[in-house]
Amino acid sequence: MGTLFTRRFEADRIGSQVPVKLMHLEGLYELFISQFAFSNMDLSMHLFQVNLKMKMTYRTLPYSEDDDVQESEGGFTESGESPKSNHQSRTQWDDNCPWSEWYSAEDPLRGFELLTVWSEKAIESSLEMAEMENVSPLEAEKWLITPCLSEILSDGSGRKRIGFASQLLLLIDALHMSLDAKFVEDFISVENSGPENLKSTAVIPPPTVLDRVLKDLFHEVDALQLDFAEGDHENSRTIKGSPLESLFGQFCLHSLWFGDCNIRAIAAFWIEFVREVRWCWEESQPLPRMQANGVVDLSTCLIHQKLHMLSICIDKKRQLNQDCPKAGENNFFLSAHVKGDSQIQSDISSEDGDTETSFFECDSLSTPDHPNDPESDISSFVHSDDVKLGDPKHSACIRKGSAGIVGSMMLLKSYQNMHAPFTQDPPLMTEDMHEERLQAVEALGESFRFSAQLEKDILSSDMSAFKAANPDAVFEDFIRWHSPRDWENDDNMEKVVSNTNAVVESTNDWPPRGKLSERMSEHGNLWRKIWNEALPMPASEQKPLLDPNQEGEKVLHYLETLRPYELLGQMVSTAFKAAADTLNRTSFGGLKQLTTRIGQLYLTMAATFRCLQKNSLSVGTEDIEDLKRLCAIFGHVESLITLAASLHQKFLQAPRLSESIFNDYYNFYLPKMGTVSIGGDEKKDFDKKQEVRRQEREVVASMFTPPTVNQSWRKVLSMGNLLNGHEPTLREIIFSKRDHLSKNYYASHAPRGYQQELETYRMYICGTSNDLSVALAVASCD
Repeated sequence: MGTLFTRRFEADRIGSQVPVKLMHLEGLYELFISQFAFSNMDLSMHLFQVNLKMKMTYRTLPYSEDDDVQESEGGFTESGESPKSNHQSRTQWDDNCPWSEWYSAEDPLRGFELLTVWSEKAIESSLEMAEMENVSPLEAEKWLITPCLSEILSDGSGRKRIGFASQLLLLIDALHMSLDAKFVEDFISVENSGPENLKSTAVIPPPTVLDRVLKDLFHEVDALQLDFAEGDHENSRTIKGSPLESLFGQFCLHSLWFGDCNIRAIAAFWIEFVREVRWCWEESQPLPRMQANGVVDLSTCLIHQKLHMLSICIDKKRQLNQDCPKAGENNFFLSAHVKGDSQIQSDISSEDGDTETSFFECDSLSTPDHPNDPESDISSFVHSDDVKLGDPKHSACIRKGSAGIVGSMMLLKSYQNMHAPFTQDPPLMTEDMHEERLQAVEALGESFRFSAQLEKDILSSDMSAFKAANPDAVFEDFIRWHSPRDWENDDNMEKVVSNTNAVVESTNDWPPRGKLSERMSEHGNLWRKIWNEALPMPASEQKPLLDPNQEGEKVLHYLETLRPYELLGQMVSTAFKAAADTLNRTSFGGLKQLTTRIGQLYLTMAATFRCLQKNSLSVGTEDIEDLKRLCAIFGHVESLITLAASLHQKFLQAPRLSESIFNDYYNFYLPKMGTVSIGGDEKKDFDKKQEVRRQEREVVASMFTPPTVNQSWRKVLSMGNLLNGHEPTLREIIFSKRDHLSKNYYASHAPRGYQQELETYRMYICGTSNDLSVALAVASCD
């Protein structure tokens, strides 16, 4: 300390059996006073003003062995069964989390460490110290909290963690093994089941396990409650997979946990899955977890499209069996779609002496494409039988299949109201069916447009139905109804455009004057050719555009002959998508960084899965490695979501604290994102502290639940300053005494004229009731 003063240091430690007196603040105060007071003085009766600084560290109780979630038990059952089929009776921290039906995750938060900091205070007696020992930690000047993270969360690679990421990695291994195989059955057949090591390591669960999983998978779900888009991320549709709640989506998630997700277990599961699907088809039973209506979604994987098609075919087949329609009738394929933008009057009315009657009703109708559209609202009557025209001077023909009058539109060649016909629903097509028709058109090399070729069958059916509903109609009438934009009215004709851009003509001027558009008037127009060939026939008597029996068998043939690579490729994209959708449903508060990271994960998956759309021969080792790297990224995001969910649960009443702790950890964890392994100096523990505000202290204190008798049996002697029955795990105290040298014991040796105050005594005390360390520093002029 220069040439004027010197400082002397001493230290000592008691490693066990700390004296009772030194466990309390009063005894530690007297220990400090004894260093400069006369030994024969009664320390408790004299006043010595000293300064005190104090910090107390508390830790929440560690989980007991009975409450720990064992990772080895969280992922698989002993028989290799899906965890969803094996309900655990023990309550876990994540029971309300969306992933809990598939696996139990270890709580990433093993507890919390709370540091309470007390402001500097002047102490004059032992009595004050005794009183201070009874003060609640809630009165400390500052609270700082640090989460105690699980070792598995601290492991950057995530290899020890059982979750979606670990199982998806096994699924990618199965995909790699499927590249060279021709048939799914090869992996389970006795003659050809692959290498010997595969037979020994890849175990197929017993039939009892398979039956339980299939029972859960094919459990009937109310189709009306299915909403495949509910709760999904906005980027979820960028991945060509099956929806989470769909049949194939659930199959893929079950496959992750069936056995150890090896190729043989997947093959056995798929074969039995297809058998169950065929049973539903042959018995005309509804396909569970699949909608029986709507349009096939081409943005999903092909297997889901096929299952959706099969579900619709089963529904049509059931209607055929129940209704038993007459030969040639097709009642349940009818709908009153408004082709183009026409208006339909649902009630057949009598105008200008034109009376019409209906004497046939259809009990079942297909749902229109726009059931809520007032422009397409029709009555429940299906005029599929003969209706004679009321005015014989115009026509003696018979009207069939009318769904109602189209506004005030009149036919061109006769003073008759135009009737909209009942039409067949357009045939459903999956992605491969569209590609086949495209290839056929390209091979034919026709001059007409591709879209017209695709719609030829539908157009012919609509024209036949229109002719039956309007016996006196000409080609121009059909264009005015079906495609009003291809009918050009004269300038002097009144025209009103409705909300749907439909042309509504005035009846004040008849016949309507106008002409066909240029494309409809050109020589050799395909539409006119189809019109000339179409026979008047109501939709109820036409050949169905969709044959449910034929299309259903095609779907089953596709499922039964699917190559292993095609199956595993769609399983990988669907499993990743379903797992991400499951995690996305986790409640973790408004964490913008995590929400952004989840959105980026979807986009990364969509870009990586492009290799699966190619032929199996073009998928190489680099693509497999890219998929494995994607698993590592998925594991990082899964770990962050797990941590966010745990923090959200524990800080429901203090969301700011939850968000602050997560943001601190996210910034700490960010360098590990996108890497498979972390080594060297980067493996450091997260130890950043977050200050707790005054209004948040009660929430934090509530996490320190009072210890049970078994947990506190050894704490007979207490250190004081208890927090809900928890004594400090570490107590740090600094005693100091400052003097002017003129008043000091060493005053005779002090330089003349030196008036600065000096910290003459300083003692640092650190420890608990079982371990005590003391360090003393004394400044002097000797």
